[in-house]
Amino acid sequence: MKAETFFTNRWGILLSVVAATFLWGSAFPVIKLSYEALDIQKTEIGEQILFAGYRFFLAALFIILFMILIKKRTFIKKENMKTLANISFFQTFLQYILFYIGLSLSTGIQGSIIAGTTSFFQIIFAHFMYKDDALSWKKSIGLCIGFTGVIFVNLTKGEYHFDFGIGEFLLLLAMVTGAYGNILAKNGTTKMDVANLTSFQMLLGSIGLLVIGGISSGFLPFTFDIKSTLLLFYLALLSAVGFILWNNIMKYNKVGKVSIFLFLIPVFGVLLSNILLHEPVHFFVLIGLVFVASGIVIVNRKEKRS
Repeated sequence: MKAETFFTNRWGILLSVVAATFLWGSAFPVIKLSYEALDIQKTEIGEQILFAGYRFFLAALFIILFMILIKKRTFIKKENMKTLANISFFQTFLQYILFYIGLSLSTGIQGSIIAGTTSFFQIIFAHFMYKDDALSWKKSIGLCIGFTGVIFVNLTKGEYHFDFGIGEFLLLLAMVTGAYGNILAKNGTTKMDVANLTSFQMLLGSIGLLVIGGISSGFLPFTFDIKSTLLLFYLALLSAVGFILWNNIMKYNKVGKVSIFLFLIPVFGVLLSNILLHEPVHFFVLIGLVFVASGIVIVNRKEKRS
């Protein structure tokens, strides 16, 4: 089956977005386990950025190794380097610099809820960049209902008071840059193969993260054992597979149609945190899941022709 056929089929889209959001949702508890295994504290932003650099560098190598194994060409044309550099800057480097600094200055609840705004920004960018993907009342209603679900999901983490400070501002900027990076990647797939684009943008972005983190905390501050190594490899693998899936989804579909599915990430994050970290799950999670699913159905529901 051709990639275009799979990623434009209703069940192919559903399978792909659920797989990608499940993998990204699993990153939240696995990162916590990794920090615990490597003794990375909340205030050690340099170590967190360096660890992210390790993660995305390995993810890029995994994709390149896979392409070599299946005898697929791994190269980037000179004329595409500028496009690739822009994607890597927004989708990997700047997004995660802002994210880790912002998260260290904010609470987990506020960070999770703000992370849900990526869908909004992607759809807004698409409204201005693509004539056939304008914002509609149906999309607006679906987004609001889906985002309400994200808030319900995060109410499980305790009493919630929203304060908007520098940490929250940086997290919001991280979501803007990530959404813009996804749009750039969608445009880039018209010129480049998805696997090549994903691997090399991660490689470039990870080098920036490694340099920033290394200058701050040294390039080898961690003592890896079997557990922490396996956790790092899993995070790299989920990044590789998740971004390959998502960039393909974005390539073959309208942004407004698929961005709503990103609301599933915090849902999976909370459910998997219960399994891996034994964090309690409240009935609010189920209510949130109903809202998120309802928003997805509303946005993707085909209008009847008169």
